[in-house]
Amino acid sequence: MGNWVVNHWFSVLFLATWLGLNVFLFVHAFLSYEKADKYYYTREILGSTLAWARASARCLNFNSMLILLPVCRNLLSFLRGTCSFCRRTLRKQLDHNLTFHKLVAYMICLHTAIHIIAHLFNFEQYSRSRQATDGSLASILSTLSHQGKEEDSWLNPMQSPNMTVEYVTFTSIAGLTGVIITIALVLMVTSAMEFIRRSYFEVFWYTHHIFIIYFIGLGIHGIGGIVRGQTEESLNESHPHRCAESFKQWDDHDSHCKHPRFEGLPAESWKWILAPGVLYILERILRFYRSQQKVVITKVVMHPSKVLELQMIKRGFSMEVGQYIFVNCPSVSYLEWHPFTLTSAPEEDFFSIHIRAVGDWTENLIRAFEQQCSPIPRIEVDGPFGTVSEDVFQYEVVVLVGAGIGVTPFASILKSIWYKFRHADHNLKTQTIYFYWICRETGAFAWFNDLLASLECEMEELGKVDFLNYRLFLTGWDSNIASHATLNFDKATDILTGLKQKTSFGRPMWDNEFSTIANAHPRSVVGVFLCGPQTLAKSLSKCCCQYSSLDPRKVQFYFNKENF
Repeated sequence: MGNWVVNHWFSVLFLATWLGLNVFLFVHAFLSYEKADKYYYTREILGSTLAWARASARCLNFNSMLILLPVCRNLLSFLRGTCSFCRRTLRKQLDHNLTFHKLVAYMICLHTAIHIIAHLFNFEQYSRSRQATDGSLASILSTLSHQGKEEDSWLNPMQSPNMTVEYVTFTSIAGLTGVIITIALVLMVTSAMEFIRRSYFEVFWYTHHIFIIYFIGLGIHGIGGIVRGQTEESLNESHPHRCAESFKQWDDHDSHCKHPRFEGLPAESWKWILAPGVLYILERILRFYRSQQKVVITKVVMHPSKVLELQMIKRGFSMEVGQYIFVNCPSVSYLEWHPFTLTSAPEEDFFSIHIRAVGDWTENLIRAFEQQCSPIPRIEVDGPFGTVSEDVFQYEVVVLVGAGIGVTPFASILKSIWYKFRHADHNLKTQTIYFYWICRETGAFAWFNDLLASLECEMEELGKVDFLNYRLFLTGWDSNIASHATLNFDKATDILTGLKQKTSFGRPMWDNEFSTIANAHPRSVVGVFLCGPQTLAKSLSKCCCQYSSLDPRKVQFYFNKENF
């Protein structure tokens, strides 16, 4: 538990602050509408569901304000790269931007459900009090005319006993926009489920852009003023504490209590979402401008296992290790943009990506580049954007774990290391790198065989054989592959990869690996970087907590995962 706190204390503090603000806003709004004299008569009709609806609305506005900030990628890159206060602890929180985005979305769903349920009860109460003929205060308040001499005399939005809840829902601004933004929210949330996002990315991509409808609807949702409270002037003239019990004498000319007058609540949602909305629009304008700059493809390479490598140049393009870009191919899809980690090093005069066929868009893109007779498809690029891997050289000891195509950010890191050694970069803080590459098929190892072979030779020439310790793991094999490898085990190079490091069959025993690293570096800060599935992330995160010492002077493991 102690090690977990050491690694996650800032995340816990951040989430506790966010949850605390939600609780505070909910309770504050609830008590305001439950106790305020301004809403005394409104509560006579609606009861406590008024407070439930308004409190959830306050939290909805707050979280809708936050939902766009984690996806402002240029803002996050700016905070990561240029702000002096962004130390390691804070930068790690920037890497959880999509996790926080999802948490905020779940909170919006929760308060949307509360808001809808409360208003369903409110509309039912409006309907009952409008149809009531018992002469109660609620029935009298509900009969205050919409067409009276004073426009602000009505309290119940149902103008006649025959008006139905459905009619008010679909003819009022609040009701209609409420239905629209609820449908938009349901579509966005359901299409963002892991299964749909992985298997049908196009569905996720298009439906997620319904957020534009959601925010427009949210901004105008409160304009109708369907929930009303007593005006300040009316409160001074006929305070409910004095006049509520004598409501039957309101029509008497000699009565000191007059008919109360009401006003709709001013729209508030637009005030909450205006600033982040403007920030997001500026973000999109910047991304559109950058995406329109010309990209020249200098080299196209088809690797085994249906992996396409593109080497490109673009005027003014500058990158750091481990960053990623968004790529669009208009001939495949004009609107779809997909993220890819850069596999080139900052020291190279081009930037490159490796694309594996995992869906319709990537398959169509690879097919377009495989057609020799046709011209090379045009590519648009937006980025680069920062990731957790930028911090790799801030650690004395680094553990890199890549699963399949997840090796791409580490290819950039390893290439950069090769250049740093070639140019005798004495500012390199990193002393040792442990690299684990886990693949399902042997052909995948061919993607970066040349890079690993070059690093092997470079380290030997410089006498730094212990600087790079890499292990290759094959998780999918048959008896023929295993027998072939066993018979040729005594050879100087691996029979599968041609490298000096032998390929291991199966998955790493992470407890053994972490224990070995902890013993070899008892007083080092170890950065663990993963680009791979969530199940592997859980295992590595657990090991980081388990093998970190409570003594800050001893070995500390910091877990970092690629998210984009």
